[in-house]
Amino acid sequence: MVRLTRIYTRSGDEGKTSLGDGRRVVKHDLRVEAYGTVDEANAIIGLARLHTGGAPDADAVLLRIQNDLFDLGADLCVPENPGSRPALRIIQTQIDRLEREIDAMNEMLAPLSSFILPGGTPAAAHLHFARTIVRRAERLICQLAESEPVNPLTIAYVNRLSDHLFVFARHLNKDRERDFLWVPGETR
Repeated sequence: MVRLTRIYTRSGDEGKTSLGDGRRVVKHDLRVEAYGTVDEANAIIGLARLHTGGAPDADAVLLRIQNDLFDLGADLCVPENPGSRPALRIIQTQIDRLEREIDAMNEMLAPLSSFILPGGTPAAAHLHFARTIVRRAERLICQLAESEPVNPLTIAYVNRLSDHLFVFARHLNKDRERDFLWVPGETR
């Protein structure tokens, strides 16, 4: 487990940070960008939780996702290296849970006839924002995977998570009651 007794270390004052395996890299290293973006998505989901109206089911789902995002950050923070000590990795059951939740929520929603404009309730708007950040994290992880070994389940997880956040936003918007559909060319 992590034990933090001191928050500042001064070890990053010269523009470098440590990965989970102890290797020092520049703070704009692609791996750091990837897990930093995951952290950003996690923070926005924390804001969404403030607006779920105290719905325990919604809050529990988002809390699980936030925990998963810390697992994802830990996975990305420790480069895959055969023969090294085992690291915390995203596993298939985390992806499977997202898929089950997507399917359950989607069953209650009307099919879409157009794209959704981000917004609606405050919780849904924050989830739409989180979805775009998760998509950025996905692009960064894919880019990282082109040059370094990356747990392939990290890519699957963020791909599924962005779908989950989209469907969950629709669910919180009570389907079409608060969803606003894109009308192509309406403002011409």
